[in-house]
Amino acid sequence: MSVTHPTHAAFVGHQLLALGDLQQAATAVFRAVALDPDASILVFSSETGRLVDLDLRGTEDAVAARYAQTAAVPADSTKDPGVTRTRGRPRLGVVSREVTLLPEHWAWLAAQPGGASVALRKLVLQAMRSSAGQDASRHARDRTYAFMSAIAGDFPGFEEATRALFAGDLERLAALTASWPPDVRKHVARLLQPAGDESAG
Repeated sequence: MSVTHPTHAAFVGHQLLALGDLQQAATAVFRAVALDPDASILVFSSETGRLVDLDLRGTEDAVAARYAQTAAVPADSTKDPGVTRTRGRPRLGVVSREVTLLPEHWAWLAAQPGGASVALRKLVLQAMRSSAGQDASRHARDRTYAFMSAIAGDFPGFEEATRALFAGDLERLAALTASWPPDVRKHVARLLQPAGDESAG
């Protein structure tokens, strides 16, 4: 069964207002602002941990429509000035970039089954698989730090908690954040989970 994971979190002060997709967060924020125009509300991306600006102009329906979920569209790499599309195997999304190697590297690649392109793809895939765990941990750490910096920078123990985060000492991090507002503490734990794992929620 397909599960939709929360992509955004909205906070009123240090209390969680909404946890869901961008449309749900925007709608919740619109309603909260309608009740209290002076409310201090922050919206965070669950992917990056960074603040997200919302356009709340118009009616609630207009805001909901503005942030409605749309089908995922593959990024158009031709927008990247460093990428040029080639005619080769377009269904795979193959793109061409300049790669600078020494002559002996090119000679080794050319001697591999399938040639240089196939060999390079295999090497990259192997590297991606071997570093997947480290990459996921680093991404979780970075997004957690972004969130903590934005919402908890003046909390007691923030500096020590940051050091524990970057040291990978999650037990110490939990101890240092124990006195923080519950919703903030829970979202820190949530962001530290691997992508798609909401066990901390």
